[in-house]
Amino acid sequence: MDRGNHTPITEFILLGFSDGPELQYILFVVFLCIFKMSLSAHMFLIILYRFSPNLQTPMYFFLANFSFMEICYILTITPKMLRNLLSEHKTISFYGCAIQMYLFLLFAGSECYMLASMAYDRYIAICHPLLYNILMHKVICMQLICGSWIIGTMVAIIQTMLMFSLPFCGSHEINHFYCDIPPIMALACANTHIHEVITLIITLSVIVGSFILTVISYSIIIWTIVKKHSTSGRKKAFSTCTSHLIVVTIFYGSGSVMYLRPKSSYGTGEDKYISLMYTIIAPLLNPFIYSLRNNDVIYAVRRIFYNTKLAHQC
Repeated sequence: MDRGNHTPITEFILLGFSDGPELQYILFVVFLCIFKMSLSAHMFLIILYRFSPNLQTPMYFFLANFSFMEICYILTITPKMLRNLLSEHKTISFYGCAIQMYLFLLFAGSECYMLASMAYDRYIAICHPLLYNILMHKVICMQLICGSWIIGTMVAIIQTMLMFSLPFCGSHEINHFYCDIPPIMALACANTHIHEVITLIITLSVIVGSFILTVISYSIIIWTIVKKHSTSGRKKAFSTCTSHLIVVTIFYGSGSVMYLRPKSSYGTGEDKYISLMYTIIAPLLNPFIYSLRNNDVIYAVRRIFYNTKLAHQC
């Protein structure tokens, strides 16, 4: 990480959301509640999958792994943000910032292709139901999940090395609540054109590439549902897919606005509010979106509560 003749920066300052102490406390309480609810909801989905016989299918296997990714994703950003809301010294070390960016990109990149894998699972289930058990057996599911992690790892390594090879001078204040690519690039005191191009290529490969795969899957699904299914079958199939489409829209929509922009729009202060959608709000909404409209999950929850009630009575 050679920064040339510039004075080496040992730490950054994360400006966060506000300088007003009263608002800082309010935001701390709000984000702490969201943090706890998100962790609890995702952990509950994982436990529900583990102990519910009716959820032992590829669809819920993917969902449980997606929830694990979300937990890691949340733990990468939120604890530091909460700490800074109550601290006068909102600093993060140079290498701490690099590690946070690496982990964020790892989990975010992996989630993109996990969502594409979940869309593929629904495509096979609805369009080729007779071949579902053959095409979506455990080995295939594990390969799709491992592939998602491998892509996320490659993206994280390349992007983190790219960003932290830049020379930083002058201001070391990051106008954000975590170490993300756009605000870090805005601090560089060198020509970042090549870095911008590489970042755009990687973003197109990860966000747009996985989004196109997801859209293709759901386009075929919708065509199949409309063409072949009965009215009751259509309702059930659409109900299964709607929750996934909502999650995909929130995640890809906010991510695209954040990363598919020119450098001139970086560091304006809008970045952190856009980032809230996919770092704080989406991880909170996802487990509820997947569960509230899902009869299998509702049945599994009722079954667990019923068994718990019987155990207490005995």
